[in-house]
Amino acid sequence: MASIDQIIRQEINPFDPVTFQTRNFWQERQDQAIAVDSIHKNVITQIERVLDQVAKDHYPRTLLLAGDSGSGKSYLLARLKRTLNPKAFFAYIEPWPDSDYIWRHILRQTVDSLMHIPEGQQASQLLLWLKGLPAFKKSSLMKQLLGEQKKFISDLKASYPTGIYNPREFFKVLYHLNNPELQPLACDWLRGDELDEDDLKELGVQRLIDSEDAAQKLLANFGRVSASSQPIVLCFDNLDSIPRFPDGSIDLQALFNVNSSINTRYPQNFLVIISIINSTWQNNKNNVQPSDKIEGRIYGALSLKPITLEQAEALWAKRLYPLHQQATPQPDLPIYPLTRQALEDKFPRGKTTPRYALQLGRHLFQDYKAHLVQDDVPVAPNPAPETPSPKPPTPPTDPLAALDLVWRKEFKKTQQKIDRIPKLGSPELIQMLQEVLSALQVAGIEHRLLQNTKYSIYSLSYKPSDQTERIGIVWSEEANLRSFSSLMNACEKALHQKLCNSLILIRAAQLGQTRNAGYRLFKRIFTGSPHRHITPHLNSVHYLATYHSLGNAARAGDLVVGDLTPNLKELEVFIRESKILHNCSLLQELGIVPATPEKGGGDDKDNELEKVRQDVKDYLVTLVRNDGMMLGRKTLLENANREYSQFNESQLNPLIEELCQENKLQIPNIKEKLEKQVVCLVVNPIH
Repeated sequence: MASIDQIIRQEINPFDPVTFQTRNFWQERQDQAIAVDSIHKNVITQIERVLDQVAKDHYPRTLLLAGDSGSGKSYLLARLKRTLNPKAFFAYIEPWPDSDYIWRHILRQTVDSLMHIPEGQQASQLLLWLKGLPAFKKSSLMKQLLGEQKKFISDLKASYPTGIYNPREFFKVLYHLNNPELQPLACDWLRGDELDEDDLKELGVQRLIDSEDAAQKLLANFGRVSASSQPIVLCFDNLDSIPRFPDGSIDLQALFNVNSSINTRYPQNFLVIISIINSTWQNNKNNVQPSDKIEGRIYGALSLKPITLEQAEALWAKRLYPLHQQATPQPDLPIYPLTRQALEDKFPRGKTTPRYALQLGRHLFQDYKAHLVQDDVPVAPNPAPETPSPKPPTPPTDPLAALDLVWRKEFKKTQQKIDRIPKLGSPELIQMLQEVLSALQVAGIEHRLLQNTKYSIYSLSYKPSDQTERIGIVWSEEANLRSFSSLMNACEKALHQKLCNSLILIRAAQLGQTRNAGYRLFKRIFTGSPHRHITPHLNSVHYLATYHSLGNAARAGDLVVGDLTPNLKELEVFIRESKILHNCSLLQELGIVPATPEKGGGDDKDNELEKVRQDVKDYLVTLVRNDGMMLGRKTLLENANREYSQFNESQLNPLIEELCQENKLQIPNIKEKLEKQVVCLVVNPIH
């Protein structure tokens, strides 16, 4: 049986900063095992009380939730969703890319959230919402209504004779939500996708939700109809990443315009929660019109207070509990190897934030582990053997190794969230590309190339520092070919006005056929030099979206990379140094990063397999480097298998042996059973 110190030597630091971040609560499941219920319990109680009032009288209400960076605002939103989902539907609204697009963004994010399945349920929030409407509450009518579209629509019209925008088409699309074959199209229409003519015919509708006015009214439909079901909670988070003015202030007024609009309608079964950092609110609140901050617009303001040292100690105990359970005998202190004295020394006022408590726990645990394994960390042979090699000091976290693990986790979440390119709107896509170009120090970036058109927010331009010509980029994924034709006209006009010297169209969606005016114009513009068309791959969008997510966290002060909390500028430096974005094929096609050289000879499958093997080896080294230079072999294998499920233990062990032969890793107790072996990072290996 292993002692607790032996377990500590083998296991990954339980205060891994990769687990500190909580953002979109529909992208990751909150681990209840490490939650301390007493933290911010009073705030949850107050929010639940307000939610109950909304459910009772159907008047919309707005709560302002403020707290310091690291106080647990996003975590609290996730906890609210988990706790209150049985009595309300939850939507997570990420920062909008452009304030001229805010209503369409909110509608898209709301429908996307409603399409998620709550814990313990079999159906999505959207279907649960639909089945809470009056027609569905009459079980004797349900089967009849599902089989007869006209009856379904007329019954809903009778239930809501007024206050519904475009009722015939709205109710018809709701009807199609019950048809598994048409449900995806119905959801796309509700979220404001510009569907092609064939899809519109299949749904039996003519209008698109392609304007701010239409999106605002359709969102109001949800609030109006929800009065017969359950409230919808709209959670606005990460507001440091919303559009900014030239003076650096954020466009908070755009959100408060939306909020005032919601709060002046009745019935609107919405609870709006605006989560914001204290300093961000203090620095920007004077830019919001006084009439939008009165009691009728903001029902209440809630503040996340610092936590006590007892609560910080409880956080530590929750994280350390799984290690203690493996040990024989189990430690007497629930926070061993940490101490209460360390908390009191670090936070003499007796208060802290959850993040600071976790960061301290990580640092102290890493120090203790380094002390345990100091004698076991191998040092590469010295060129002068007669000179004794000193014992290595406690190693600081390698920020690039820590970033690699953070990136991998976020990239995997992004892959699960974005399963097709149109999942994102064109304004989001062009914003993500612009952020990446900025991180890579591309010069002369200007937003809105296609000026004074609907498509201005789909475009940008830049001027490479080594060139005199300006390059324009337009990214559009709207499937509707009439919209595509209008876009091509806007592109032609921009070229006539000489707004750029060369123009690049990024588009994976259909281009149409010869009979389509947009297609003919596309061929005329983008056939031959200097203008061109790039078909993006989904994997490239994953790269852009992953960086976008990390950038949002950095702006809010919520990104933790090892021992660091980098701001946006520091993150950009790490991204450039790591060259992570060099693997993005879209950036390669744009000429922003070097193209991956073609390997001569060999089969493509063999080349791809070798690439994956090398990626796994890099991951193995990163894990050991990030965890105090030593990790149990069994733990290393388990983590690598979770990251690369296609590699089992028999395939991973040879890779560890290769790394030992390459003098990157070493197993000092190789003769022990596998469960007892430790894998160490070789310090200053000789190349």
